Amino acid sequence: MPDRQPTLDEQIAIYQREYRDLDPQVEKVVNAVSRLDRRMNVAYSRQLATLGLTGPEWEVLKELVMAGSPYQLWPGTIAKRLGLTPAAMTHRIDRMLGQGLVTRERDQDNRVRVIIGLTDTGREKWLEVMRKASVFEEDLLQDLTTEERTQLGELLTRLLRRVEHAQPDAGGRLTDLD
Repeated sequence: MPDRQPTLDEQIAIYQREYRDLDPQVEKVVNAVSRLDRRMNVAYSRQLATLGLTGPEWEVLKELVMAGSPYQLWPGTIAKRLGLTPAAMTHRIDRMLGQGLVTRERDQDNRVRVIIGLTDTGREKWLEVMRKASVFEEDLLQDLTTEERTQLGELLTRLLRRVEHAQPDAGGRLTDLD
């Protein structure tokens, strides 16, 4: 038993040996994307850790920034976008409050509801992550020309649209996996 993971080509050869109807082109694309995703997630997690953040906390910061100024959302909106239960969202927000990344205040339009806001510290943390990610991503794509980057982005976006259309609920919490 080798102690290393097979290369992509070795993996596909093994699959073809075991399943003769396999389309090697499809497998190469799917497995390359999968492997790249896994390695990118590890790299991003390491970067976040150097900044004292977790992936789940980054997701909340990202949602608040994407909401635009004044960077506020209801916790239920964030939870839905991230595919979380309300309890999980509350727990996540509580941790982030303790770090000074977000605020939780009564909604002025509906005093029963609360609204989550991004603090200056949270926005600066988001910017730090973006700076580090940009360096990593530029390095990742350094061997591709501008045209190749454009083409790759368009092709991956096309695949993403297809998956999003076929599985619109797959962006968040999947109820069939509960």
